[in-house]
Amino acid sequence: MFLRAKDRFKDGKHHRYWSIVENRRVADGRVVQRQVLYLGEINDSQKAAWCRTIDVLDEDQDTSAQVALFPEDRSAPALDCDVVQVRLSGLKLHRPRQWGACWLACGLWEQLQLDRFWQPRLRPSRKRTRWLNVLKTLVCYRLIDPGSEWRLHRHWYDHSAMGDLLGEDFTIAHTHTLYRCLDRLLEHKKALFSYLQERWQSLFDVRFDVLLYDLTSTYFESDPPGYGKRKHGYSRDKRPDCVQVVIALIVTPEGFPLAYEVLPGNTSDNTTLEDFLAKIKAQYGKAERVWVMDRGIPTEASLASMRAADLPVHYLVGTPKGRLSKLEKTFLTRPWAQVRESVDVKLLEQDAEIYILARSHGRMHKERAMRQRRLRRLWQRLRELQRQRLTRDALLLKLGAAKKEAGRAYGLLDIRLPAVDQPVTAQTFTFALNRKKLRQTRRREGHYLLRSNLCGEDPAKLWEYYIQLTEIEQAFKELKSDLAIRPIYHQRDDRIEAHIFVAFLAYCLQVTLKQRLRGLAPGLTPRAVLEKFSALQMVDVHLPTTDGRTLVLSRYTEPEKDQQLLLQQLRLQLPKQPPPRITSAFSDQTA
Repeated sequence: MFLRAKDRFKDGKHHRYWSIVENRRVADGRVVQRQVLYLGEINDSQKAAWCRTIDVLDEDQDTSAQVALFPEDRSAPALDCDVVQVRLSGLKLHRPRQWGACWLACGLWEQLQLDRFWQPRLRPSRKRTRWLNVLKTLVCYRLIDPGSEWRLHRHWYDHSAMGDLLGEDFTIAHTHTLYRCLDRLLEHKKALFSYLQERWQSLFDVRFDVLLYDLTSTYFESDPPGYGKRKHGYSRDKRPDCVQVVIALIVTPEGFPLAYEVLPGNTSDNTTLEDFLAKIKAQYGKAERVWVMDRGIPTEASLASMRAADLPVHYLVGTPKGRLSKLEKTFLTRPWAQVRESVDVKLLEQDAEIYILARSHGRMHKERAMRQRRLRRLWQRLRELQRQRLTRDALLLKLGAAKKEAGRAYGLLDIRLPAVDQPVTAQTFTFALNRKKLRQTRRREGHYLLRSNLCGEDPAKLWEYYIQLTEIEQAFKELKSDLAIRPIYHQRDDRIEAHIFVAFLAYCLQVTLKQRLRGLAPGLTPRAVLEKFSALQMVDVHLPTTDGRTLVLSRYTEPEKDQQLLLQQLRLQLPKQPPPRITSAFSDQTA
């Protein structure tokens, strides 16, 4: 990179503009120049009336003053303001850091007007620690490049422009400051839920008559096994060796989160629904809401209580395939009705409920291909075991592993094992395909049964409600992958919940960006946009002056064409460059 001056004759005056450029070699072998930083105009020797002045912050005296900048090789005219001559040959670049994604994250925070919520709740301390800015740093870090608080303190803060955007120094990134901020958050969780509901409604006209409810787990890598809410339980992350907590989440069909709760890691899904119904009713009042859930969450007792409530609570829930077996004969006489291309439904009203049997051709082909692939691998594995010289106990162990890998496809085979005193041979160990079970499985592939107490509702609308459960699955996916909510390293229950609370806030920023992209730039994901903006860097340009001081210009880099297009598409405008600072040579060396 090098310094380049560009002369321009404008309004009867000569101007010289300075920028930092870099050479790039393109495909045909040519070398082209790309502007990295634009420094603006440094006055030449002209009439005094032509000279431009800029506001410069004097860090030694903590004051702002008007100065005129001139290169050292040009004589400066007599002016009413201070004149500073800079040595352009001594230009140096310091502290390159990520700026664009931080700026975008702060913009999303402002769009949700979270300052209005948090300012009266996170007031500065007596030592002038601005807890609101600490929280912003934690949430933006979780959104942009998530990791531990220790990594934020040791690496990320220095390599980001959060301090420049918030007007803070490194003190807000000390580990003890970050942990003390976490300790101040949980008491405001319930109030935040109500505030966010108002913001979702105001910004995006979101309705809350349909709520999606589901649970997931997130694990810890801690030794010894934990206490409090950290328990061993069913792990959705395939980590049964780790203790975990369970997260119950409620979102709208558009993916906007309404509430969540952190539960012990050994909590059963079917024990959580009644408590959540009571909490939503207490916080948001009685209303006609439709709760959409997957099978395994409601019990027969909880569904009966929802139907028997003073204001009946509507539900739409997936049903285990065992119930389909009981109703299969009744459904045979019912006609199919198409609700969407390649999706048909049958309806059955029974005991103040309606059952919807859905048939998806796309799902049928997917399930059939998965079953055939697993069955083929299982068949090959069993033939390998037939040819091996194994004891009966070793065979049973290997069959257990094969059963786990094959899943339900294992039940389609009739397997005969050798007796206790028999050797394992091709005659004593045999297997064959159960064609009756295979026909029954083929007949049910692509079919699933839904259950609801919305008896007068259009079946197409009910099916659409249920398909929207993919939004809550996507929310869990983004929390675990994009926002790296797992693994958790905290040991105390309150810190564990505060960690999840920060991830929840980061997800609120992400879903706000996602909704904006749906209308302005469909096809782009929030993660792709954040990565694109992360390429915008900020650097400190140090220009020594002839009087022994240093002029510091903090500048973000020029956006490239694809970034400019993205800014236009999202209707975003970059802010003005930060004002220059001037400091003594001694303080610059010790900074």
